[in-house]
Amino acid sequence: MKRPVKSIAVLTSGGDAPGMNIAIRSVVKVARTHGVDVTGVRGGYRGLIAGDFTPLDAEKVSDIITRGGTMLGSSREPRFLEDAGKRDGIANLERAGIDGLIVIGGNGSQSGAKSLHELGFPTIGVASTIDNDLHTFEMSIGVDTALNTALEMLDRLQDTASSHNRAFVVELMGRNSGYLAMMAGIASGANLVLTPEFPVTQDEVVEACRTAPRDHSSPHFIIIVAEGSPLKAAQVVDGIQDVDGPFSGARLTVLGHVQRGGTPLVFDRTLAARSAELAVRALLEGKSGYVAGLSGGEYNLVPHEVAIQPDVKVTESLVRLSRVLGA
Repeated sequence: MKRPVKSIAVLTSGGDAPGMNIAIRSVVKVARTHGVDVTGVRGGYRGLIAGDFTPLDAEKVSDIITRGGTMLGSSREPRFLEDAGKRDGIANLERAGIDGLIVIGGNGSQSGAKSLHELGFPTIGVASTIDNDLHTFEMSIGVDTALNTALEMLDRLQDTASSHNRAFVVELMGRNSGYLAMMAGIASGANLVLTPEFPVTQDEVVEACRTAPRDHSSPHFIIIVAEGSPLKAAQVVDGIQDVDGPFSGARLTVLGHVQRGGTPLVFDRTLAARSAELAVRALLEGKSGYVAGLSGGEYNLVPHEVAIQPDVKVTESLVRLSRVLGA
């Protein structure tokens, strides 16, 4: 006979993503309809080790829908890589009378959640990372909003690049995944996209810039570089600065953490709400060791060991499309 769940905890870990707050709100709202108390863990796994807990109710999460980031805070905690840190976290949860934990985060966060499950504490993850590198998940919380933020900035840069007939090199986030860079490149019509999955040499970049047509329909040259690309954005700028071609000079723009912030858009709001609802139901049904999210076109539970496997979403067909559209 399974043990009834009367109290659960929720934490956010790793890089923040727009929509995390909505996932927290959904956890609280759904759990409360089942008479289950919810405790928030402040500061991710660091707060779990320290026992930094706070009770959550409908009033505390009532106004967080439009806010980016995470009301609970986040961190990357080296101590949680050790068994002692994990056991300290579990002991704190048990002392607080908590029966299960929901972890909202990406690859590293779900690796931590997997270890808690393997140590015997009921744990369910929620797929949330702008890197979109969790295996089998089509989209994770935060990706759509981050892409739209990047697209708005790229559209603005095209205005000034066109005014000066200039090349712009734009670095986007994504860690070891080129998904953000590739999809933003396709959506914006960027001339060239550099990703870790399909490396491009400096000579290829120079040749593309040198031979680019200059006309009224394309009076600029935009190169997007994923932060994980072997050829770095600053190197690209140096390499094309004095190229004898149709564009005068090059400028570097690093979008950086602006991609993480801002009000989450509709897709991320619904994705967060539904993924978190599935995670709560899973815990209440006595399940553990899964990540909840959009997988296979449906909201599904994916085993932790599958979700954290290496995942490549940048394909040859996407690379070909980006080059056709950017030519």
